[in-house]
Amino acid sequence: MVELELNGLPQPPPLQPPPPTSDPRITHARAIKSPFTDISTFNNLITQYSKFNNNNNLFSYALRVFNHNLFPSPNVVSYTSLITAHSHTLHSLRYFISMLRHPLLPNHRTLSSLFATAATLSALPFAMSLHSLSLKLSLSDHPFVASSLLNFYLKCRLPCHARKVFDEIGQRDNVCYSAMIVGLAQNSRSVDALLVFSEMRCHGLESTVHSVSGALRAAAELAALEQCRMIHGHAVVAGFDSNVVVGSALVDGYGKAGVVEDARQVFVENLQVMNIVGWNAMMAGYAQQGDYESTFELFDLMEGSGLLPDKYSFLAILTALCNAGMYLKIERWLIRMKEDYGLEPTLEHYTCLVGAMARAGQMECAERIALTMPFEADAAVWRALLSACAFHGAADKAQDMARRVLQLEPHDDSAHVIVANVLSAAGRWDDVAELRKIMKDRRVKKRGGRSWIEVQGKVHVFVAGDWKHERSAEIYQKLAELMGEIEKLGYVPVWDELLHNVGEEKRKEALWYHSEKLAVAFGVLCGSAPPGKPLRIVKNLRICKDCHEAFKYMTRVLDREIIIRDVNRYHRFQNGNCTCRDIW
Repeated sequence: MVELELNGLPQPPPLQPPPPTSDPRITHARAIKSPFTDISTFNNLITQYSKFNNNNNLFSYALRVFNHNLFPSPNVVSYTSLITAHSHTLHSLRYFISMLRHPLLPNHRTLSSLFATAATLSALPFAMSLHSLSLKLSLSDHPFVASSLLNFYLKCRLPCHARKVFDEIGQRDNVCYSAMIVGLAQNSRSVDALLVFSEMRCHGLESTVHSVSGALRAAAELAALEQCRMIHGHAVVAGFDSNVVVGSALVDGYGKAGVVEDARQVFVENLQVMNIVGWNAMMAGYAQQGDYESTFELFDLMEGSGLLPDKYSFLAILTALCNAGMYLKIERWLIRMKEDYGLEPTLEHYTCLVGAMARAGQMECAERIALTMPFEADAAVWRALLSACAFHGAADKAQDMARRVLQLEPHDDSAHVIVANVLSAAGRWDDVAELRKIMKDRRVKKRGGRSWIEVQGKVHVFVAGDWKHERSAEIYQKLAELMGEIEKLGYVPVWDELLHNVGEEKRKEALWYHSEKLAVAFGVLCGSAPPGKPLRIVKNLRICKDCHEAFKYMTRVLDREIIIRDVNRYHRFQNGNCTCRDIW
């Protein structure tokens, strides 16, 4: 065998890769014995050991390799391997500080791993210092770093910071776009998420599973049916429609748009790959409609397919029963959840029970559960009791519940408004005046309602008394026509008692021009749906009693269904009735 020579010295034969093994200690032993092992082999060993983070014995070798085989001359890759191996823990940040003291400067992979760790630990000051360092090193616009930085700011609920980072990226790839879309959707910036998705497609970048699922989440939040359908079509063309993540997002999107039939079709088409998330999304779609029978049916089918229900499965069941006003069954399902499945109910599960029980008139029992359940009741629990007090006209109890809500959320406008309405209905004007003074002193203003309707893929947003829309004059004229027609059928306004000192005409206008009524008038005016198809409106608050009553009459005038998704549930108005049976 002829040896190759260079500068008179024999060169070692190339190190052959070891045969595949599941235990990196074999590779480690060979590396130690070989006189020709270089630093890259030990760096790779740290990465291999880090994959065994569920095995403390093997995982500890990652640090041993660094200390025994690399020190005192590790390079940036060595430190990056160690930092990544301990990602999502404080050790990662400590090793980074050690790296700077060595001294070595990070590369793009180091920074992206550290931003991911900072997001997990909510280490905002550290991450902002790291952001500053990335700018000084001219690494902030690197796709890896930029994507991790976007994820960090979005997970910390700082979408404006994320948007600034995004706008400063010179060459955005589909990973950056995906991070931005998903993050905006998670931060309830749904319109912005859809705009970024559209921008990504306009720039000719290919979609990813994450960008499509993020866009679908945004469409679901808006209950934007047409957007959901367009993204569905795009997913089919891109070959993502059979992906479990996208399939679950489609089920969720159609379910939250109120089209449970379409959600069920997607669910059945993807049944072979559907996981527990998809099953829960389908059950949640039925639950929002108060369709507990379909929710039960799916629950049984899920168990029959071999999947074990989780806490979200039971939350769907309890939500369906709560929306149907069946508190006795909720109690039985809570017991079953604990005894048959070994799952401990969370605060959300108890909130369903408290809300349904209070709405059924069992106020004392509901309050007792709120005080004795194994969790500290949050504002949502007391708000559910407050709404029930308002429904039953229990003024004194409503004051007590409002006090509890305001102890947790002092600037909650809804609590003040609900109590004021209850006290006004009871003729307790002195108490109403005192409450108004408190609101004024605390600078609490009634939050403006917003409603939106989708027309030809575009979302139109309305606020009460809104004149900003380009077709406002036509909208108000159409609304006046509708209100005139329903008055002929016997509609009587349900006054907001906070307006009792206002003249009748002013009160009438204040009720007429609620955001959801404007959205319905616009939908009728521009033909947002083909004849015979329902009008679909989304509202950011609980629908008021007057709008709820008005829409019952409007369905008779228009001879079509109106679907409203408010902050609590779906309301399907048809033939003068609502599926909620006045329980919301």
